Amino acid sequence: MSKTDQGNFFEDFKIGQVIRHATPRTVTSGDQALYTALYGSRFAVQSSDAFAKELGYAHAPIDDLLTFHIVFGKTVPDISLNAVANLGYAGGRFLAPVFPGDTLSTVSEVIGKKENSNGRTGVVYVRSTGYTDKGTEVLDYVRWVMVNKRVASNPAPEPVVPDLPAALDPQSLGMAVPLLDSARWDNDLSGSQYRFGDYEIGEKIDHVDGMTVEEAEHQMATRLYQNTAKVHFNQHTEAKSRFGHRLIYGGHVISIARALSFNGLANAFHIAAINGGRHVAPLAAGDTVYAWSEVLDKSDIDGRTDVGALRLCLIATRNRPCHDFPGRNPDGAYADNVILDFDYWVLMPK
Repeated sequence: MSKTDQGNFFEDFKIGQVIRHATPRTVTSGDQALYTALYGSRFAVQSSDAFAKELGYAHAPIDDLLTFHIVFGKTVPDISLNAVANLGYAGGRFLAPVFPGDTLSTVSEVIGKKENSNGRTGVVYVRSTGYTDKGTEVLDYVRWVMVNKRVASNPAPEPVVPDLPAALDPQSLGMAVPLLDSARWDNDLSGSQYRFGDYEIGEKIDHVDGMTVEEAEHQMATRLYQNTAKVHFNQHTEAKSRFGHRLIYGGHVISIARALSFNGLANAFHIAAINGGRHVAPLAAGDTVYAWSEVLDKSDIDGRTDVGALRLCLIATRNRPCHDFPGRNPDGAYADNVILDFDYWVLMPK
């Protein structure tokens, strides 16, 4: 019997199956520094102990998306090692801050599966939850992924597709942020004078800057999260794929777009929830990412006078500046070169 692991195929997943993923990961200040080196994220709360302490944090938490990537990375060997593509996200909640020294692990539950009409692949839905070594839930989210079948002729299961919310209730947000002394929020140090009250529903923001992705960077990032998906690393096999090259991990695109969004949303310091996300098209090394955002909604949070919630749609493009705000066309199709459509809630000081 082989002692190596070939990963799970579509047939291997069972509704209600619970998977405890291997390799707990202790987060260090080095991880945060490397994350900053990869994306150039400049949000002050995650960048400065002094800034965070002024507001009421014990010290600076790690970037929210670094938490997401580490929790996600744990799931890859069991969920998406044999994936064709990661298709989307929904119902994600950031439940507690993560600090250097915390150890993260992940548990997933299979909540849906449906074979595709081609008979060679199927879509698997999982809810994954990240915990610290103290048992604190820090993140949970649903994702769905297209996975190869082991044998195409195997019979199709009864389809089960979970009912997922279009957006999370803003009143359920804010658990990962202590009550802040917003009078101590320094606009000069945060990089923007614009706070919660300065944004309007329907407002569109071109984040102006672009970031070109290098081959070494995206592979280093994916290794940082211990994401073992072959599609990101193995040029020998991926040269024979329909793309002819390695694909960049979709979360890498999210982090680039989020970092670019600082220019226009510098005080949107915390991702509170992921309502939905779709990787519209792949990205390859040498491509340049641009981004823009639309304010979809805004809300006060019961019991919080320090922060409010903005619901944002973050669109990222490949080799296309966003001054004309490319997104969905009237026919529902995406404009050329759109690669990411990410719907999320952020918190911003009042």
